Amino acid sequence: MKPDFKFLTAHPAHFLALGFGAGLAPKAPGTFGTMLAIPIYFACDALGGNYLLAAMVTLLFIVGIWASAKTGKSLGVSDHGSIVIDEVAAFLLVLAFVPAGPSPHVWMAVAFVAFRVFDITKPWPIGVADRTIKGGFGVMFDDLLAALLTIVFLLTIRAITVGAAA
Repeated sequence: MKPDFKFLTAHPAHFLALGFGAGLAPKAPGTFGTMLAIPIYFACDALGGNYLLAAMVTLLFIVGIWASAKTGKSLGVSDHGSIVIDEVAAFLLVLAFVPAGPSPHVWMAVAFVAFRVFDITKPWPIGVADRTIKGGFGVMFDDLLAALLTIVFLLTIRAITVGAAA
């Protein structure tokens, strides 16, 4: 089943799981879901800083488990490609670790590309989690792992570049 606007608005879980409509993108819905995290990040940063950001990541992860499970069941596929709440929550977490200072938008772009690569290619341990952990938690968990690998990658690159500049 390919979800449409009617499906999106049929249940609040569908609306959330499909990233308020980002998951309806005809191509690369996960990329659109990842992009959706960017304005949410800036809104959280402007309205409440790191505390609101942490609350939003936690809320999206927890609600995402429920919304993904409900929507996956309705679509007949546990981790349907149109379910993007996992990318939204995970990339929102990554954005909290984007290095500040010179060229923050460059770091954000690097984080975006790295996260998408990890999410799409699913290297160890992401692939193992994706194959073995099912249901709403599984949908959310493999993207959380992709976020953690992205954060490690960003912090490593930042440490190398700061060390090289010193």
